[in-house]
Amino acid sequence: MTTAVSVDTQVLRDLLATMWRIRAFEERVGALKRADEVHGLIHLSIGGEGVAAAVCRQLRDDDAVYSGHRAHGHAVAKGAPLGRAMAELMGRGGGLCQGMGGSMHLVDVAHGFLGATGVVGGNIPLALGSALAARQQGSDAVAVVFFGDGAVQAGLFTESVNLATLWRLPVLLVCENNGFAEFTPRSAHTTVERVSDVVAPYPLPRQTVDGNEVADVWTAFSGLLARARRGEGPALLECLTHRLRGHYEGDPDRYREAVSAEDRQRKDPILRLQRAGHEAGWLTGSESFESDARAEVEEAVTWARSSPFPSSVPEELR
Repeated sequence: MTTAVSVDTQVLRDLLATMWRIRAFEERVGALKRADEVHGLIHLSIGGEGVAAAVCRQLRDDDAVYSGHRAHGHAVAKGAPLGRAMAELMGRGGGLCQGMGGSMHLVDVAHGFLGATGVVGGNIPLALGSALAARQQGSDAVAVVFFGDGAVQAGLFTESVNLATLWRLPVLLVCENNGFAEFTPRSAHTTVERVSDVVAPYPLPRQTVDGNEVADVWTAFSGLLARARRGEGPALLECLTHRLRGHYEGDPDRYREAVSAEDRQRKDPILRLQRAGHEAGWLTGSESFESDARAEVEEAVTWARSSPFPSSVPEELR
Protein backbone atom coordinates (compact mmCIF):
# COMPACT_ATOMS: atom_id res chain seq x y z
CA MET A 1 0.00 0.00 0.00
CA THR A 2 2.96 2.32 -0.38
CA THR A 3 1.59 3.79 -3.63
CA ALA A 4 -1.30 5.40 -1.80
CA VAL A 5 0.90 8.11 -0.29
CA SER A 6 2.01 9.24 -3.78
CA VAL A 7 -1.53 10.19 -4.76
CA ASP A 8 -3.04 13.42 -3.46
CA THR A 9 -5.03 12.92 -0.25
CA GLN A 10 -8.13 14.65 -1.62
CA VAL A 11 -8.03 12.36 -4.66
CA LEU A 12 -7.88 9.32 -2.39
CA ARG A 13 -10.85 10.58 -0.39
CA ASP A 14 -12.82 11.11 -3.59
CA LEU A 15 -11.93 7.61 -4.76
CA LEU A 16 -13.05 6.12 -1.46
CA ALA A 17 -16.35 8.02 -1.61
CA THR A 18 -16.89 6.89 -5.21
CA MET A 19 -16.20 3.25 -4.37
CA TRP A 20 -18.66 3.38 -1.49
CA ARG A 21 -21.32 4.88 -3.78
CA ILE A 22 -20.81 2.01 -6.22
CA ARG A 23 -20.79 -0.63 -3.45
CA ALA A 24 -23.92 0.76 -1.78
CA PHE A 25 -25.70 1.06 -5.13
CA GLU A 26 -24.92 -2.49 -6.18
CA GLU A 27 -25.68 -4.10 -2.83
CA ARG A 28 -29.07 -2.39 -2.92
CA VAL A 29 -29.59 -3.54 -6.51
CA GLY A 30 -28.87 -7.10 -5.42
CA ALA A 31 -31.49 -6.85 -2.67
CA LEU A 32 -34.03 -5.34 -5.07
CA LYS A 33 -33.35 -8.12 -7.54
CA ARG A 34 -34.10 -10.72 -4.88
CA ALA A 35 -37.31 -8.80 -4.07
CA ASP A 36 -38.25 -8.85 -7.78
CA GLU A 37 -38.16 -5.05 -8.08
CA VAL A 38 -35.19 -5.16 -10.46
CA HIS A 39 -35.61 -7.27 -13.56
CA GLY A 40 -33.46 -9.19 -16.01
CA LEU A 41 -29.93 -10.53 -15.62
CA ILE A 42 -27.90 -8.47 -13.16
CA HIS A 43 -24.09 -8.59 -13.07
CA LEU A 44 -22.58 -6.86 -10.04
CA SER A 45 -19.03 -5.50 -9.85
CA ILE A 46 -18.68 -5.82 -6.06
CA GLY A 47 -14.96 -6.19 -5.42
CA GLY A 48 -13.97 -4.35 -8.60
CA GLU A 49 -14.99 -0.82 -7.67
CA GLY A 50 -11.39 0.39 -7.58
CA VAL A 51 -10.93 0.16 -11.33
CA ALA A 52 -14.13 2.03 -12.18
CA ALA A 53 -13.36 4.79 -9.66
CA ALA A 54 -9.68 5.26 -10.55
CA VAL A 55 -10.33 5.38 -14.30
CA CYS A 56 -13.61 7.28 -14.60
CA ARG A 57 -12.84 9.94 -11.99
CA GLN A 58 -10.01 11.17 -14.21
CA LEU A 59 -12.24 11.67 -17.23
CA ARG A 60 -14.27 14.61 -18.52
CA ASP A 61 -17.86 14.59 -19.69
CA ASP A 62 -16.68 14.80 -23.31
CA ASP A 63 -14.58 11.64 -22.90
CA ALA A 64 -16.52 8.62 -24.12
CA VAL A 65 -16.81 5.52 -21.92
CA TYR A 66 -18.08 2.15 -23.11
CA SER A 67 -18.82 -0.75 -20.78
CA GLY A 68 -19.96 -4.35 -21.01
CA HIS A 69 -22.48 -6.40 -19.08
CA ARG A 70 -21.03 -5.40 -15.66
CA ALA A 71 -21.60 -1.69 -16.11
CA HIS A 72 -23.16 -0.13 -13.01
CA GLY A 73 -19.87 0.90 -11.41
CA HIS A 74 -18.56 2.56 -14.56
CA ALA A 75 -21.79 4.52 -15.02
CA VAL A 76 -21.86 5.68 -11.40
CA ALA A 77 -18.17 6.66 -11.41
CA LYS A 78 -18.64 8.59 -14.68
CA GLY A 79 -21.36 10.68 -13.05
CA ALA A 80 -24.68 9.03 -13.89
CA PRO A 81 -27.40 10.22 -11.46
CA LEU A 82 -28.13 7.42 -8.98
CA GLY A 83 -31.88 7.95 -9.12
CA ARG A 84 -32.08 7.68 -12.88
CA ALA A 85 -29.69 4.71 -12.93
CA MET A 86 -31.76 2.90 -10.30
CA ALA A 87 -34.99 3.75 -12.13
CA GLU A 88 -33.56 2.21 -15.29
CA LEU A 89 -32.80 -1.04 -13.49
CA MET A 90 -36.32 -1.02 -12.07
CA GLY A 91 -37.85 -0.50 -15.53
CA ARG A 92 -39.25 2.94 -14.70
CA GLY A 93 -39.89 5.75 -17.16
CA GLY A 94 -37.54 8.11 -15.32
CA GLY A 95 -34.60 5.82 -16.01
CA LEU A 96 -31.58 6.73 -18.09
CA CYS A 97 -33.18 4.96 -21.07
CA GLN A 98 -36.78 5.52 -20.00
CA GLY A 99 -36.81 2.09 -18.39
CA MET A 100 -36.41 0.26 -21.67
CA GLY A 101 -32.72 -0.62 -21.54
CA GLY A 102 -32.09 -2.19 -18.17
CA SER A 103 -28.83 -3.22 -16.56
CA MET A 104 -26.88 -4.20 -19.66
CA HIS A 105 -27.92 -1.22 -21.80
CA LEU A 106 -27.24 1.78 -19.59
CA VAL A 107 -26.54 5.03 -21.45
CA ASP A 108 -25.92 8.52 -20.02
CA VAL A 109 -24.91 10.78 -22.90
CA ALA A 110 -24.76 13.89 -20.71
CA HIS A 111 -21.84 12.44 -18.77
CA GLY A 112 -20.16 10.67 -21.69
CA PHE A 113 -21.26 7.19 -20.71
CA LEU A 114 -22.15 6.01 -24.19
CA GLY A 115 -23.35 2.57 -23.39
CA ALA A 116 -23.12 -0.89 -22.00
CA THR A 117 -23.65 -4.09 -23.93
CA GLY A 118 -24.19 -7.76 -23.29
CA VAL A 119 -22.19 -8.62 -26.41
CA VAL A 120 -18.78 -9.67 -25.10
CA GLY A 121 -16.18 -7.42 -26.74
CA GLY A 122 -18.82 -5.70 -28.87
CA ASN A 123 -18.07 -2.37 -27.21
CA ILE A 124 -14.42 -2.23 -28.31
CA PRO A 125 -14.94 -1.22 -31.97
CA LEU A 126 -17.52 1.35 -30.81
CA ALA A 127 -14.88 3.01 -28.66
CA LEU A 128 -12.59 3.22 -31.67
CA GLY A 129 -15.33 5.10 -33.50
CA SER A 130 -15.63 7.67 -30.71
CA ALA A 131 -11.85 8.05 -30.58
CA LEU A 132 -11.71 8.64 -34.34
CA ALA A 133 -14.56 11.17 -34.12
CA ALA A 134 -12.79 13.11 -31.35
CA ARG A 135 -9.63 13.35 -33.40
CA GLN A 136 -11.51 14.38 -36.55
CA GLN A 137 -13.11 17.18 -34.53
CA GLY A 138 -9.73 18.42 -33.31
CA SER A 139 -10.52 17.58 -29.68
CA ASP A 140 -8.17 16.07 -27.11
CA ALA A 141 -11.03 13.93 -25.77
CA VAL A 142 -10.38 10.21 -25.44
CA ALA A 143 -12.46 7.05 -25.54
CA VAL A 144 -12.21 4.43 -22.81
CA VAL A 145 -13.55 0.90 -23.13
CA PHE A 146 -13.89 -1.63 -20.30
CA PHE A 147 -13.93 -5.36 -20.99
CA GLY A 148 -13.08 -8.65 -19.32
CA ASP A 149 -10.34 -11.10 -20.17
CA GLY A 150 -12.83 -13.33 -22.02
CA ALA A 151 -13.35 -10.61 -24.65
CA VAL A 152 -9.68 -10.79 -25.56
CA GLN A 153 -10.25 -14.20 -27.19
CA ALA A 154 -12.76 -12.66 -29.63
CA GLY A 155 -11.48 -11.77 -33.07
CA LEU A 156 -12.78 -8.23 -32.88
CA PHE A 157 -10.37 -7.49 -30.03
CA THR A 158 -7.33 -8.14 -32.22
CA GLU A 159 -8.92 -6.33 -35.16
CA SER A 160 -9.58 -3.32 -32.94
CA VAL A 161 -6.07 -3.24 -31.50
CA ASN A 162 -4.67 -3.43 -35.01
CA LEU A 163 -6.80 -0.48 -36.21
CA ALA A 164 -6.18 1.55 -33.05
CA THR A 165 -2.42 1.29 -33.42
CA LEU A 166 -2.48 1.72 -37.21
CA TRP A 167 -4.45 4.97 -36.92
CA ARG A 168 -2.92 5.99 -33.55
CA LEU A 169 -6.36 6.55 -32.05
CA PRO A 170 -6.87 8.14 -28.60
CA VAL A 171 -8.49 5.02 -27.16
CA LEU A 172 -7.65 3.44 -23.81
CA LEU A 173 -8.35 -0.27 -23.47
CA VAL A 174 -9.03 -1.20 -19.84
CA CYS A 175 -9.24 -4.92 -19.14
CA GLU A 176 -10.81 -5.91 -15.84
CA ASN A 177 -9.26 -9.33 -15.53
CA ASN A 178 -11.00 -11.20 -12.72
CA GLY A 179 -9.65 -14.56 -13.89
CA PHE A 180 -12.96 -15.90 -15.18
CA ALA A 181 -14.75 -15.60 -18.50
CA GLU A 182 -18.25 -16.08 -17.05
CA PHE A 183 -17.65 -19.45 -15.31
CA THR A 184 -14.44 -20.49 -17.08
CA PRO A 185 -10.98 -19.84 -15.58
CA ARG A 186 -8.49 -18.14 -17.86
CA SER A 187 -6.24 -21.22 -17.88
CA ALA A 188 -9.02 -23.19 -19.63
CA HIS A 189 -9.33 -20.91 -22.65
CA THR A 190 -5.84 -19.54 -23.32
CA THR A 191 -2.16 -20.24 -22.72
CA VAL A 192 -1.36 -16.51 -22.40
CA GLU A 193 -1.60 -15.66 -18.71
CA ARG A 194 -1.56 -11.86 -18.99
CA VAL A 195 -3.80 -9.87 -21.32
CA SER A 196 -1.05 -7.27 -21.60
CA ASP A 197 1.08 -9.92 -23.31
CA VAL A 198 -1.61 -10.63 -25.92
CA VAL A 199 -0.97 -7.20 -27.49
CA ALA A 200 2.84 -7.54 -27.36
CA PRO A 201 3.26 -7.47 -31.18
CA TYR A 202 1.59 -4.05 -31.41
CA PRO A 203 3.29 -0.69 -30.76
CA LEU A 204 1.26 0.52 -27.80
CA PRO A 205 2.06 0.92 -24.10
CA ARG A 206 0.73 -1.98 -22.05
CA GLN A 207 0.71 -2.37 -18.31
CA THR A 208 -0.66 -4.81 -15.74
CA VAL A 209 -1.54 -3.52 -12.27
CA ASP A 210 -3.25 -4.78 -9.13
CA GLY A 211 -6.83 -3.64 -9.65
CA ASN A 212 -7.52 -3.99 -5.93
CA GLU A 213 -4.99 -1.21 -5.26
CA VAL A 214 -6.93 1.85 -6.41
CA ALA A 215 -3.95 4.22 -6.14
CA ASP A 216 -1.91 2.00 -8.47
CA VAL A 217 -4.73 2.02 -11.02
CA TRP A 218 -5.02 5.80 -10.72
CA THR A 219 -1.30 6.34 -11.25
CA ALA A 220 -0.99 3.94 -14.18
CA PHE A 221 -4.08 5.25 -15.95
CA SER A 222 -3.06 8.88 -15.39
CA GLY A 223 0.11 8.42 -17.44
CA LEU A 224 -1.68 6.59 -20.25
CA LEU A 225 -4.44 9.19 -20.31
CA ALA A 226 -2.00 12.10 -20.61
CA ARG A 227 -0.25 10.33 -23.45
CA ALA A 228 -3.52 9.75 -25.32
CA ARG A 229 -4.56 13.39 -24.89
CA ARG A 230 -1.25 14.45 -26.46
CA GLY A 231 -2.19 12.46 -29.56
CA GLU A 232 0.34 9.67 -28.99
CA GLY A 233 -2.08 6.83 -29.64
CA PRO A 234 -3.76 3.98 -27.78
CA ALA A 235 -2.73 2.03 -24.69
CA LEU A 236 -3.86 -1.02 -22.74
CA LEU A 237 -4.20 -1.23 -18.98
CA GLU A 238 -4.87 -4.66 -17.48
CA CYS A 239 -6.27 -4.54 -13.94
CA LEU A 240 -6.23 -7.77 -11.96
CA THR A 241 -9.44 -7.83 -9.94
CA HIS A 242 -11.53 -10.25 -7.92
CA ARG A 243 -15.32 -10.15 -8.04
CA LEU A 244 -16.68 -10.95 -4.62
CA ARG A 245 -20.02 -12.13 -6.04
CA GLY A 246 -20.87 -14.69 -8.71
CA HIS A 247 -21.01 -14.00 -12.43
CA TYR A 248 -24.64 -12.90 -12.14
CA GLU A 249 -26.91 -12.19 -9.20
CA GLY A 250 -28.22 -15.58 -8.08
CA ASP A 251 -25.22 -17.49 -9.45
CA PRO A 252 -24.60 -20.55 -7.19
CA ASP A 253 -20.88 -19.83 -7.70
CA ARG A 254 -19.82 -23.47 -7.44
CA TYR A 255 -17.04 -23.19 -10.01
CA ARG A 256 -14.52 -21.48 -7.71
CA GLU A 257 -13.46 -21.70 -4.10
CA ALA A 258 -15.39 -19.64 -1.57
CA VAL A 259 -13.70 -16.40 -0.58
CA SER A 260 -12.51 -16.62 3.02
CA ALA A 261 -12.95 -13.69 5.38
CA GLU A 262 -9.19 -13.14 5.29
CA ASP A 263 -9.10 -13.14 1.49
CA ARG A 264 -12.02 -10.74 1.33
CA GLN A 265 -10.22 -8.31 3.64
CA ARG A 266 -7.08 -8.57 1.53
CA LYS A 267 -8.72 -8.27 -1.89
CA ASP A 268 -11.53 -5.81 -1.18
CA PRO A 269 -10.33 -2.47 -2.70
CA ILE A 270 -12.47 -0.41 -0.32
CA LEU A 271 -11.16 -2.06 2.84
CA ARG A 272 -7.63 -1.91 1.47
CA LEU A 273 -7.81 1.84 0.80
CA GLN A 274 -9.38 2.47 4.20
CA ARG A 275 -6.54 0.62 5.90
CA ALA A 276 -4.02 2.67 3.92
CA GLY A 277 -5.83 5.86 4.90
CA HIS A 278 -5.72 5.03 8.58
CA GLU A 279 -2.04 4.11 8.38
CA ALA A 280 -1.17 7.34 6.50
CA GLY A 281 -3.35 9.51 8.74
CA TRP A 282 -5.67 11.02 6.12
CA LEU A 283 -8.54 8.87 7.39
CA THR A 284 -9.55 9.05 11.04
CA GLY A 285 -12.52 6.72 11.39
CA SER A 286 -15.06 9.47 11.95
CA GLU A 287 -15.74 9.91 8.24
CA SER A 288 -19.18 8.96 6.94
CA PHE A 289 -18.34 7.75 3.43
CA GLU A 290 -20.32 4.54 3.78
CA SER A 291 -23.35 5.96 5.58
CA ASP A 292 -23.54 8.93 3.19
CA ALA A 293 -23.43 6.58 0.22
CA ARG A 294 -26.14 4.31 1.62
CA ALA A 295 -28.37 7.29 2.40
CA GLU A 296 -27.92 8.61 -1.14
CA VAL A 297 -28.79 5.21 -2.57
CA GLU A 298 -31.96 5.00 -0.46
CA GLU A 299 -32.99 8.39 -1.85
CA ALA A 300 -32.37 6.99 -5.33
CA VAL A 301 -34.58 3.97 -4.60
CA THR A 302 -37.39 6.21 -3.31
CA TRP A 303 -37.13 8.40 -6.39
CA ALA A 304 -37.11 5.40 -8.72
CA ARG A 305 -40.16 3.85 -7.06
CA SER A 306 -42.05 7.12 -7.53
CA SER A 307 -41.29 7.14 -11.25
CA PRO A 308 -44.10 5.63 -13.37
CA PHE A 309 -43.61 2.65 -15.63
CA PRO A 310 -43.33 3.42 -19.35
CA SER A 311 -46.78 3.54 -20.95
CA SER A 312 -45.72 0.77 -23.34
CA VAL A 313 -45.30 -1.76 -20.49
CA PRO A 314 -48.40 -3.97 -20.11
CA GLU A 315 -50.21 -3.67 -16.78
CA GLU A 316 -49.56 -7.31 -15.84
CA LEU A 317 -45.80 -6.76 -16.08
CA ARG A 318 -45.68 -3.70 -13.85
